[in-house]
Amino acid sequence: MGILSGKRGIVFGIANERSYAWFIAQSLRQQGAEIIFTYLPMGKMEHRVGKAIEALGIQNPWLKPCDVNSDASLDEVFSAIKADFGTLDFVVHSVAFADKDYLKPDMFHKTPRQVYKDAVDTSAYTLLAMAQRCVSMELMPSGGSIVSLTYYGGEKVTPGYNVMGIAKAALEHTTRYLAFELGSRNIRVNTISAGPFKTLAGAGVGGMDDMIRYQEFASSMKRCNTGEEVGDTAAYLLSSLSSGVTGETIHVDAGFSIVGVPPKAETPGIPGK
Repeated sequence: MGILSGKRGIVFGIANERSYAWFIAQSLRQQGAEIIFTYLPMGKMEHRVGKAIEALGIQNPWLKPCDVNSDASLDEVFSAIKADFGTLDFVVHSVAFADKDYLKPDMFHKTPRQVYKDAVDTSAYTLLAMAQRCVSMELMPSGGSIVSLTYYGGEKVTPGYNVMGIAKAALEHTTRYLAFELGSRNIRVNTISAGPFKTLAGAGVGGMDDMIRYQEFASSMKRCNTGEEVGDTAAYLLSSLSSGVTGETIHVDAGFSIVGVPPKAETPGIPGK
């Protein structure tokens, strides 16, 4: 028996077996959860996501197309969940996007209005949109848990992360406002601040290799976190073990976020240098 036995939820954001969402799904499955999935309806994403789910040992998954930037598409997915299952116990939001042309050092001040709006809409507003439907469609009548993924660049300047940092800051505060309003419904909302990771989306961030090297140098544990560690933290937050935890940003970054001044004068791989 796992800590999520008898629980059902949906994971948004698996792109391949290197996605944080994939590691979260792996941990949830190990803890006994029933998981349903979506994929972005473009290119070969259905096949790619299907292969990633197959690698989890899940056969014939509930897998639906969903463009999270479309209210109609979200309505269709959540209506299908209501029709097929009635209720959900958890939602995993692992969705983010920003135009990679502006995810480079010294490019933030050049960010166009539409690029800024698109980043915030995809990376932050979609969390609110998913929570709206959980409430309005009464998918969590007895309560539930919602978890998203953020990064330290939403708290402090990370050269090259740029407008994505703005979007993550919006995501983190959206988490707090949702946690406050939905708390009386016993719906908890938290976000995990994971370290830099070469996901499909992360590969588009300029200086990603430098960010990883710098975390390995400066973090308390002198390494980067693993995907499994993020997955296990999500399993905890989605389980009853965290029943009193809501509105939090939980750092899973090997102690990088607690360090102010690096331990040496000469630091390798500082982004932008």
